Amino acid sequence: MKIQVRGRNMEVTGALKEYVEKRLGKLEKYLDNLGDAQVTLTVEKDSHRVEVTIPINGMILRGEETTGDMYASTDMVVEKLEKQIEKYKGKLVKRAGKGNAEGRPAQQAGEEDFGPRIVRTKRFAIKPMAIDEAVLQMNLLGHSFFVFSNAETDQVNVVYKRKDGNYGLIEPTFS
Repeated sequence: MKIQVRGRNMEVTGALKEYVEKRLGKLEKYLDNLGDAQVTLTVEKDSHRVEVTIPINGMILRGEETTGDMYASTDMVVEKLEKQIEKYKGKLVKRAGKGNAEGRPAQQAGEEDFGPRIVRTKRFAIKPMAIDEAVLQMNLLGHSFFVFSNAETDQVNVVYKRKDGNYGLIEPTFS
């Protein structure tokens, strides 16, 4: 696995780059077909963020962690990626028909496990409202997102709460 380390708002030292490569190199013991890893190290005020993206068999492993120390962020993101790999390997084992940890028999020929599935459908009336009203409604409900009809555009939009405490708006465009 080739590891590309970039710094944003910082200079990546040789020791830090070596540490990141050493820690991410340990992921190869879990899977041998990992693609090239893209690592971005970012410093903003007192927060040190590590973002890692690794393509693997058409899927993408991605982890992001922020702490007060770049080395601690690196350790935490590697732990997160290890958990993702274990989950991915579990799905591969199930699809191969080797059974699973719960002792259920292997799948019959022709059966496929597509992973998580929709187990509940909710229907609700969408009323036209302003973006600010949608944010207020989302907060009143205690949800992390809210689907509404934008009164200005007459289209279905989604507002969501971001990790940084701000809000995002998703406006669909049709091509």
